[in-house]
Amino acid sequence: MKNRFWVSFAWLLVVPGILFTASCAKKTITSEPQAGRIEEGVGVSDLTDDEARARQRALEDQRLREERLREEAATLRVQAEKEAFVDELVHFEFDQSRLLPEAKAILKNKAKWLMANPMVNVIIEGHCDERGTNEYNMALGDRRAQSVKNYLVDLGVPSRRLTTISYGEERPIAFGQNETAWAKNRRAQFVIE
Repeated sequence: MKNRFWVSFAWLLVVPGILFTASCAKKTITSEPQAGRIEEGVGVSDLTDDEARARQRALEDQRLREERLREEAATLRVQAEKEAFVDELVHFEFDQSRLLPEAKAILKNKAKWLMANPMVNVIIEGHCDERGTNEYNMALGDRRAQSVKNYLVDLGVPSRRLTTISYGEERPIAFGQNETAWAKNRRAQFVIE
């Protein structure tokens, strides 16, 4: 009877153990491959490398786009500065080549810009209104251009970067025979080479 007791006891322990073990066995899980992601011969680690390379390419493309945008913005800024430099004129009183205080303030800003852009050379054009002879106005336009050049050189702009030319009364920007038109034509104008 002792023997039977031990066999029954063993069966009571073994059967539940077998059932427990069988129920906890690892099951093989199969999943459907994602369409277009898994190719024959490509494993999961390869996909991770491909994704990492794709992410790296996307980051590099983004960096290049941002760099290109910064360069374009810098180019536009330089272009706008050049246009502002050229568009701002220096005006003179009738029959004078002396610089007015407003003209000196404009030229100080121009000198700062020229010093910050050492590769830029400038032509300074002297202009006059229509009053006076052609010869006299050519000489007056030259004195005006030289006056502007001398002031810029005094402010530190190298003389070799500045060229002068006189157009006298030949290139008016305002037409009319009144003081408003004449005042606009008495000017020094700037051209970037």
